Amino acid sequence: MNPFTEIMGNSFGTLFRISTWGESHGGGIGVVIDGCPPRLPLSEDDIQFELDRRRPGQSDITTPRKESDKASIVSGIYEGLTLGTPIAIYVPNGDHRPEAYKEMKEKFRPSHADFTYQKKFGIRNHEGGGRSSARETIGRVAAGAIAKKLLASAGTIEIRSYITRIHDIEAPNIETFPSIDAVEASPVRCPHPDSAEAMVKCIKEMRSNGDSVGGVIECRVRNLPIGLGVPVFDRLEADLAKAMLSIPATKGFEVGSGFKGTYLKGSDHNDAYIEKNDSVGTETNRSGGVQGGISNGEELIFRVAFKPTATILQNQSTVGTDGKSTELMGRGRHDPCVLPRAVPIVEAMTALVLVDHWMRHKAQCESFKL
Repeated sequence: MNPFTEIMGNSFGTLFRISTWGESHGGGIGVVIDGCPPRLPLSEDDIQFELDRRRPGQSDITTPRKESDKASIVSGIYEGLTLGTPIAIYVPNGDHRPEAYKEMKEKFRPSHADFTYQKKFGIRNHEGGGRSSARETIGRVAAGAIAKKLLASAGTIEIRSYITRIHDIEAPNIETFPSIDAVEASPVRCPHPDSAEAMVKCIKEMRSNGDSVGGVIECRVRNLPIGLGVPVFDRLEADLAKAMLSIPATKGFEVGSGFKGTYLKGSDHNDAYIEKNDSVGTETNRSGGVQGGISNGEELIFRVAFKPTATILQNQSTVGTDGKSTELMGRGRHDPCVLPRAVPIVEAMTALVLVDHWMRHKAQCESFKL
């Protein structure tokens, strides 16, 4: 393992490992996946489905940037099967307009990575945020599509993410595991129709005012086997937290009962063990499917908080590269709310964590077999 790669932080995973590259307004975005087992059926169509869910310009509540985000597999595949060698995927940038960011070369955008990148590296790509742009997540979603296929080969594991809150609009508790059709029925990707309608209206109002909003995405995984997660520093929820908080604009992570669980007593919060389907399960699931950092066979449930989009079309106070006070009007094409397009990103990062832990579990506790 290259220690310099570790320092730079552009790689993720242990046995199933990815490295992403590229900038928002550069030539393109790519990812290299190392550790994928051989003989997995894989095509560009498998990857494209997920990228289409993430791409810009897909609805009137997302950025109008027009990108086809067409993926090309350039290595690691032969006759429709993985070779067990590194898989490289490339997605070109098409509709980049770096001229929209000319003013940002001399001024730092509030709540962006401009200032911190400049101070850390002494240089930055100001065009669209460069490496700090959410466009980097193309690589994660492409790799996540492969991780999903691997998990499907392990059984009936299903990952579903959806929006539960936008600004002050919160959907009622989604009790049943929603179908992909229910999630994709609305451009806001909330499976509760009335809430989805109100969320779309809210986002459009904010955009018309040159403002933005944040919210919460919930992710659920069912049919997850018992035993994923490694004590003590690689607990399943710890790795999920790192994965989720590495997504741009994230500000919070909670699993199971989360922060609300702190209002309960232990006698109310504990999940009692019961006989369940000729096995052992829990009567409730306040643990969110993880105990002691290891999956317990119950549904994995966690939530991720996203802040409002930092770029807004309003004058804001800031400083320039000379350190002097100034003002900056946001320009370029941006999502007034990042959450609708973040749903597939949350699923992708979940799949990457789970497939890595699945492979580690097989390597340590069982013989690995695809």
